[in-house]
Amino acid sequence: MSHKQIFINLPIKNMAKSRAFFESLGYQFNPQFSNDQGACLVLGENLFAMLLTEPFFATFTKKTIVNAHESVEALLCLSCDSREEVDGLVAKAAAAGGKPQEQPQDHGFMYSHGFEDLDGHKWELVHMSGQPG
Repeated sequence: MSHKQIFINLPIKNMAKSRAFFESLGYQFNPQFSNDQGACLVLGENLFAMLLTEPFFATFTKKTIVNAHESVEALLCLSCDSREEVDGLVAKAAAAGGKPQEQPQDHGFMYSHGFEDLDGHKWELVHMSGQPG
């Protein structure tokens, strides 16, 4: 089995603030799939996060929406081309109101760091420079 695309759906509180946050990190939105209730964040070729206002997100599930500032349901991990890209995105996220995660981790073959966005979702960034030993 092979999938062609991934769309991660995330609940958000404020569309304008969330869009501004991710745009300040250098990301773009696909206007064809964006409106005042949902915005299609382009993460890469065929990689998307749908930022959905909480009331709209609630129409897709009967379960309680998790407060990501208090609980973690998922860790979102993105690959980066370099350690500098990892550190640069964390710095941009912090400058835009996000919260850097603890300290960067250097495992030799893999360097990682991350941040929480304005809604508390945890984004991990990794640069793989080799194979685990």
